[in-house]
Amino acid sequence: MTARLFVTLTLVLGSVAVGELVGPRGSRLYDDAAQAVAGVAAACICLAAANRRTGVQRRWRLLAGIGLAGWALMRIWWVVRDVAEPGWTTTTVADVGFLVLPAFMLFGLLNVPYSRPRPMPTSPRRDQVALLIDSVLICGSLVALAWSAVPDRVMNWAGQTPGAIGMAAAYAIADLLLLTMVVLLLATRPGSRAGRQPLQLAGVAILGFGISDTLRLIYLGDGPPSPLQSAGYLIGCGFVALAAVSRPPAVDEPQPTGSERDWLHLLLPYVPVTATGVVIAINTGAGHPLSPFEAYLGWLGLGLVVARQMFTIVDNTVLLDRVSEGQQRLHHQAYHDPLTGLANRALFRERLVLALDAHRHRGKPLAVLFADLDDFKLVNDSFGHAMGDRVLRAIAERMQACVDSDDLVARLGGDEFAVVLDHHPADAEPAGHRILAALREPFFIDGHRIGVGASIGLVAPEPGEPLTADALLRRADAAMYSSKRRGKGALARYAGTADGSPNADLPHLLAQALLPGSRPEAAGFEVYYQPIVRLTDGATVAVEALARWTLPAAGGSVHPDVFVTVAERTGQVAAIDDFVLDQACADAATLALVYGRPIDVHVNVSAARLGQAGLEEAVRAALARHPLPPSRLIIEITETHRIQDLPSAAAAASRLRALGPRIALDDFGSGFNALAQLHSLPVDIVKLDSTLTDVDVAPERAGALCRSVLAICAELDIVVVAEGIETEARAAGLAELGCPLGQGYLFGQPAPVHRLQSTVVPAQPGAPSLRQLS
Repeated sequence: MTARLFVTLTLVLGSVAVGELVGPRGSRLYDDAAQAVAGVAAACICLAAANRRTGVQRRWRLLAGIGLAGWALMRIWWVVRDVAEPGWTTTTVADVGFLVLPAFMLFGLLNVPYSRPRPMPTSPRRDQVALLIDSVLICGSLVALAWSAVPDRVMNWAGQTPGAIGMAAAYAIADLLLLTMVVLLLATRPGSRAGRQPLQLAGVAILGFGISDTLRLIYLGDGPPSPLQSAGYLIGCGFVALAAVSRPPAVDEPQPTGSERDWLHLLLPYVPVTATGVVIAINTGAGHPLSPFEAYLGWLGLGLVVARQMFTIVDNTVLLDRVSEGQQRLHHQAYHDPLTGLANRALFRERLVLALDAHRHRGKPLAVLFADLDDFKLVNDSFGHAMGDRVLRAIAERMQACVDSDDLVARLGGDEFAVVLDHHPADAEPAGHRILAALREPFFIDGHRIGVGASIGLVAPEPGEPLTADALLRRADAAMYSSKRRGKGALARYAGTADGSPNADLPHLLAQALLPGSRPEAAGFEVYYQPIVRLTDGATVAVEALARWTLPAAGGSVHPDVFVTVAERTGQVAAIDDFVLDQACADAATLALVYGRPIDVHVNVSAARLGQAGLEEAVRAALARHPLPPSRLIIEITETHRIQDLPSAAAAASRLRALGPRIALDDFGSGFNALAQLHSLPVDIVKLDSTLTDVDVAPERAGALCRSVLAICAELDIVVVAEGIETEARAAGLAELGCPLGQGYLFGQPAPVHRLQSTVVPAQPGAPSLRQLS
C-alpha cells in the first residue's frame, strides 16, 4: 500500500507539473484529458477489485467504479468540447452528470460495514437513515456558517449565470456532504484497522475533489481552473483506486468497543448547528437580516434536528422496553425454578415471611404443604435423568392444577415441593388430598407408563404463635416424614411434639443427636447386625452392621430410610457412618464369641464420601482403637448418590484397601452405573440387589441375570453375596446357580449384638461356591 501511495502521488505531481508547463493555451484540454484518463483508470481498478470480492466489500467498490465511470464520461465530453469549441465557458444541463460520482459515493458510504455498537439490535436501514440525517444536518450547518461568515468579496462570480453558480456550488456541497459522512463513520463507528483503511483513503479522495470543486466555485469568474487547482481531481481518482485495492479486514481481527463513542455520536451533529446559530444570532443582532437562503437553511436544520430527536426518542423508548424486559427476565430467573417454572426456594421463603407477618399482626390464617416424592430415584435409575426432568415438569403442572391460582406452588429442590396457602388456608387439607390423588395417576411419556407417589406434610400455625419461616418449614418437613413412616403416599398434619406424637422435627432432632462431641448412642442410636451365610453349609461368615434410631419424641423407632435420607440432605450422614464403623469394630470381639470364631464385619459408607476428607481417617482411627484385624473389615459402598468423579472415587477406594479393609459394592444392579463402577472401583465383594435374586419367582429371567453377574465376578475374582433371601426356594435356586453367600430374613433379621444367636441354616444343595470365606 505504501508503494502504491508513492506511485499515485508521483503520477499526480507529474501530471500537474506537465500541465503547468503546457501553458494557459493548452492547459484546459490537457487538464480535462488527464482527468478523463485518471477517471477511466480508477473506474477500471474499482470494477476489477469488485469482481474479486463478495458481499458488502464488492458492493461499495462496484458503486465507486460506476460513479467514477460516469464522472470520466463527463470529462471525456469536456475534452470533446475543448477540441470542438476552444475557449468555451458556458455551463450546460449535461454538466449535472458530474453529480453521478457523489451520488454513487453516497450509496457506497451507506453500505460501509461499520455499524455502531448499540444496546439493542436495529435494522441497517435505520442506521443508514440516521447517518444521512446527521450528515445533512452538519453539512447544512457548515454551509450556513460559511454563507454568513465568508465575505462576498471573496467570491469571484463576475459574468456567471445563476445556473453556473448553482451547479458549481452543488459540486462543492456534495463533496462536503460526503466528507462529513466519512468523518462521522470514522468517529462513531469502530472497526478494525484494516477495515477502516479504505474509508480513510476514500476520505482523502473526497477531500481532494472537494478542494478542487471549492476553488472552482470561488474563482468561477476567472475561467477554467489551472492544473494546480485541478490537482484534487487527480488525487481523488487515485485515492479511490487505492481504497478499492486495499486489503479487506480479516475475519478474526478484533474490533474495538464503541461504548465510549456513544456520547460523541449524540453530540457531534449538534456542534456545527450550535456554532451556526450563534453566528447567525450575532449577525442578526448587528443589524444584518437573514437572507432567504439563510432562512431556508435554518428551517431545514430545524426540521432535521426534530427528525434526529425523533430517532433518539424511539431509541430510548425501545431501550427502556428492553431494559424492563431484561429486569423482568432476571427477576423471574432469580425467583423461579428453571426446570419446572415454579417458584424457587427464595421466592417461597419471601412469600412465607410475608404470610407469617400477616398471620402474626392481623391474625390472617396460613397453611403450608410440604411434599416429597416417594422413591423418585427409581425413575432416574430406570429411565434416565432426562425422563426424570420431564416427569418433574408434569408433576409441577398437576400440582398447580390442584390449588387456587392465588396460592404459591414452589419446587424447593430435587424432588421436594411446597405450597403456601395464605389466601385459602381452609382448603389446605383438601388440596393436599387432591395433590395425592393427582400424583397417583400414572404419567404416560414417550410410551412409558411411570407411576410416582408423594408424602405430604401439613402445618397450620396457631393464631398468635411466634414462628419463623424456617421453623414453620421444619414443622412441615417433620409432618412429611411422619407420613413416610406411616407407609408413604399419605398426608400427615403437624401436631407438635410435647405429647409424644409421631410428628417430631426430625432434622432438628437429628442435628442435636449428632452434634460434634456428643454420643449418638445416648440419643437413641444403636447398631444392629444381620448375618451373611455361606449357602453351601449354612454357616455365618459375616455380619452387616446397620444403624437404628429409637426416638421417643417420634413415637418410637425411626425407619432407617427416613433418618438416613434426612442425614444425607442435611450433611450429617458421615457422623452416622463413623458411629456405626466405630461400634462395629468395638463389637467384633463379642461377635466372635457369639459365632464361635472371628467373622467379617460389613459397614456401610455413602458413595458420596469417597474422596472426601475424613473417611480414611475414621477407618484408620477405628482400627487403631479396637482389636479387629483390618482384613475382617469390609467397607460397603452404598449407591444412594451418583459418584460424580469415578477416577477420584477409585483412588480413594484404593487408599482404603491399602489400610487393610476390603471393598464391597452394595445393591449391585439397582444403583448408578453399576458395571462402570465394577470396572473402575477396586471391588472385592459384590452384593447383588434383591430385585435381581428372585429366582424362585422368575427363574428364567432372574436366573439369566444372576448367571451373567456370577460369571463376570468369577472372571474378576470377586465374591458375590445375594441379598433379599426370604425363602428356602430362593436360597436353593441361588445356590444351584453357584452363588456362594446369601443375606436375608431367612437367615435372620437385624438385631443388636446381645440378641444374636449362633444358628446354622441347613446347607443348600448346589454347585460348589466360587470362593470360600473363612
